[in-house]
Amino acid sequence: MKRTFVFLLTSVLIAACSGTSSTSEGSAATSSAAKPLPMNELPDIDTDAVLSHIKVLSSDEFGGRGPGTKGEELTVNYLVDSFRKIGLKPGNPDGTFIQKVPLVGITPTPAPLVVKKGGASERLRWKDDVVAWTKHVADSASLDNSELVFVGYGVVAPEYNWDDYKGLDVAGKTLVMLVNDPPVPADPNSSSSEPDPKVFGGRAMTYYGRWTYKYEIGAEKRAAGVLIIHETGPAGYPFEVVQSKVSEQFDLVTPDKNMGRVAIEGWISNDWGRRLLKMAGQDFDALKKQAATREFKPVPLGITASMTVRNKLRTIDSQNVVARVEGSDPALKDEYVVYTAHWDHLGTDPSLKGDQIYNGAEDNASGTGALLEIARAFTRLATPSKRSILFVSVTAEEQGLLGSQYYSVTPLYPLTKTLANINMDGLNLWGRTKDMTLIGLGASDLDDYTRDAVAEQGRVIRPDAEPEKGFYYRSDHFNFAKQGVPALDPDAGVDYIGKPPDYGQKKRDHYTEVDYHKPSDEVKPDWDLSGAKEDIKVFFTVGYRVAQAATFPSWKPGNEFKAKRDAQLRGGTAGQP
Repeated sequence: MKRTFVFLLTSVLIAACSGTSSTSEGSAATSSAAKPLPMNELPDIDTDAVLSHIKVLSSDEFGGRGPGTKGEELTVNYLVDSFRKIGLKPGNPDGTFIQKVPLVGITPTPAPLVVKKGGASERLRWKDDVVAWTKHVADSASLDNSELVFVGYGVVAPEYNWDDYKGLDVAGKTLVMLVNDPPVPADPNSSSSEPDPKVFGGRAMTYYGRWTYKYEIGAEKRAAGVLIIHETGPAGYPFEVVQSKVSEQFDLVTPDKNMGRVAIEGWISNDWGRRLLKMAGQDFDALKKQAATREFKPVPLGITASMTVRNKLRTIDSQNVVARVEGSDPALKDEYVVYTAHWDHLGTDPSLKGDQIYNGAEDNASGTGALLEIARAFTRLATPSKRSILFVSVTAEEQGLLGSQYYSVTPLYPLTKTLANINMDGLNLWGRTKDMTLIGLGASDLDDYTRDAVAEQGRVIRPDAEPEKGFYYRSDHFNFAKQGVPALDPDAGVDYIGKPPDYGQKKRDHYTEVDYHKPSDEVKPDWDLSGAKEDIKVFFTVGYRVAQAATFPSWKPGNEFKAKRDAQLRGGTAGQP
């Protein structure tokens, strides 16, 4: 069973969200369900309109849509204006389209990481060798001759009888960790590298494998710092993606000004990870193999690390844009299906040579365009859905899912009355497929709704082909799931009509290597939105049918979020972390 960790939030946030009173599931369970319309009788999807939205949002004028920039102002104005033109009502009960999201922006000053062993010392170059920052809301944070300890994957997982610390006090020390989960071999005596599916999800990443968990457990252990050794395969992205984090980063404002976090969080390149361990008289590959066993014990490296990161600080109110289509059934219109897509991207980096704008066309102007088009489709239903539909274009996803996190703990409408979240983070832009991928397939009844809708198009659903990359924990639906709301995370299919069998994987790999989180993520002349059209129609259909259904969708038995939802609906804990 997977385990999730809740982010530290302000007592103000907790008080606000605990005030959202819960209602029982009974209002949905006892109401009559309208027979859902077949997909071909539902409003069509206009991909020309989607592409038009993408072109505007990813234009150079919008400057990469960074939170707290002119690009945010342009983006929010565009979204509000678009929702108004479509005919949606303001989604905030205060009569506006805006939910303010308080953020602190932290820009680190470049600084080397100095490591020493005996009389020898080395300097890891900022950005090239080490990418580090502090989330402390302070002028600076430091490591001062902090002892380095290699802690394997840095995991404490009682349900798997797993503890990488073995009682070692690491307070004040800097932890060096591997990325992803421990890949425990299914058969230790076999030459096969296939991981045991009963431990940490096998090939599928659990939350223990996410970099966010690594920093959280470091804070729990009162460490001074956490440095993750980057590996492209397990991480799911190249080191260049990590290097984009040297510019301003945002976080939610907390009452202790984030002083409960470790002083320095960061990554070191794979080359330098190996060099550090060699400097300590250790072998990277041998330690990595040991770290995949329960018997692993932390290894003090006999190396100290020093680094001072100085900060430029600013606080802002960023914005989630929220719009609503009101339900037609008086008894059910205060219940909601929520669609999400993040509007933000990485902004502009003046230090880059050549193109300095992270346009974010696929990630996630495309999902935002789909959000607007689905909103338009809901206004074209001959009879509005029984329940209300909420469209939330969230901020600061690229900063750690902050906009959706804020909504999930300070919901505008109680989570006990929120049936589902359908999230869109990147569309299929390369043509029609015979299939649709569902990240986390088997998680909830939403998968069944999707299977049925896809079947009406003569297609099938399939599981994530790369579960080891932990995609279910990497987009905005995850914050809804953490709070118990069934959440759907659809992705493009891989079986492209009229294309070679490996076409889909090659396109995914090319995007990850060449365009993901790079200025080259722009509208391409060879995009084909015919597949996106079919996928968006499915997203629309699923939300519509959930809004018409007699019962709330549920998590499947054994799912890690089911207990949270069950308690939420029984006891009114909606929105509470």
